[in-house]
Amino acid sequence: MLYMIQMNVNSADWDSVMSSYGQEDMQAMFAHMEALNNELTSAGEMVEARGLGGPGLAKTVRAGADGKPQVTDGPAVKGPILAGYWVVDVKSEERAYEIAARASACPGPGGKPGNDPVEVHAIPEDPTV
Repeated sequence: MLYMIQMNVNSADWDSVMSSYGQEDMQAMFAHMEALNNELTSAGEMVEARGLGGPGLAKTVRAGADGKPQVTDGPAVKGPILAGYWVVDVKSEERAYEIAARASACPGPGGKPGNDPVEVHAIPEDPTV
């Protein structure tokens, strides 16, 4: 079963969240995520994982009346933006929840687990379901 596990950050808070991490905090966060990614790879569950850049790197694209791309800076909507994701192939929904909980427990500033909300989305074979 395929699942997308995603972490979101409020776009208005991105800069303050990122600046709250010191050098050691960043290293701890990256070490936690690397360990999780290595575990998923070793278990044969990893399909793909990426950390994404903040709202300053996002572009919103719409088709103009002539069909050409109309590009504006920033996310399409205010509020949470995707900060990173995993696509995993696991045997059960419960396993996807375990992985999400591990991601949620990533250390934040000061090394304390962030316990941030993490979304789990099933990726059905038939998207009309």
